[in-house]
Amino acid sequence: MTTISYREVLTESRPYKKLVSGRKRAKGRANGKITTRHKGGGSKRLWREVDFRYDKIDIPARVLSIEYDPNRTGFIAHVIYADGEHRYHVVPEGMRKGDAMLTGRKQEPVLGARLPLDLIPVGTSVYNIETYPKGGARLVRSAGNTAEVMAHDSGYTLIKLPSGTVRKILSACWASVGQVSNIEHSFVVYGKAGRSRWMGIRPTVRGSAMNPVDHPYGGGEGRALRGTRRPKNKWGKGVRGVKTRRKTKYSNTLIVQGRKKRKR
Repeated sequence: MTTISYREVLTESRPYKKLVSGRKRAKGRANGKITTRHKGGGSKRLWREVDFRYDKIDIPARVLSIEYDPNRTGFIAHVIYADGEHRYHVVPEGMRKGDAMLTGRKQEPVLGARLPLDLIPVGTSVYNIETYPKGGARLVRSAGNTAEVMAHDSGYTLIKLPSGTVRKILSACWASVGQVSNIEHSFVVYGKAGRSRWMGIRPTVRGSAMNPVDHPYGGGEGRALRGTRRPKNKWGKGVRGVKTRRKTKYSNTLIVQGRKKRKR
């Protein structure tokens, strides 16, 4: 079992009350039926209203505290703007209490600053990227993730995403400079079943341990072989290397280079 030392980063244990609300979690169910397997239970969570639109332009903000958010992997910053408004933002790695978070076209591309892609130099690490102007941050929002600005060309900016995909995004879209905090998140080992249940993760049963009626791998005397030509899931659909992206997806024309493929 491994854990993250939160005391070195977090400065506040209780959230700001006006930005917190209760929220019913679906837990993998809709209308009483399981829609996503292996989800359910877990500790109760309060919902933090995190701002991804960043619509307060050219109004300086200061970080009051860095807090834990149970609903996402990265840490969040409680900031106060010069006009007195409080908001939550996803905090970049390296930002501390008292630092400034700036949003505007006249800002320098420093840590935590947010500005249009066409004003960010090539080679800069960015996160919280919009996919269309004023649409809010959609890409690169989870712990430790960062994208790289590759080039600017004809109103588009080439971005290298964490998956290795190089994609064109309109240069009018905004992004934040830096890398999402909590970079050690991917190294955490739960270590025991109970800790997974606290996180809302239910047990996963092997297909070969089921009956023939429940899974293509089920049945047989003892430990039987897979018995099928290609690996498949419970519903007979192919897995392990099968492409699931729609051929008619709107963003296919924006992808310059596909994601990295794992060597088999």
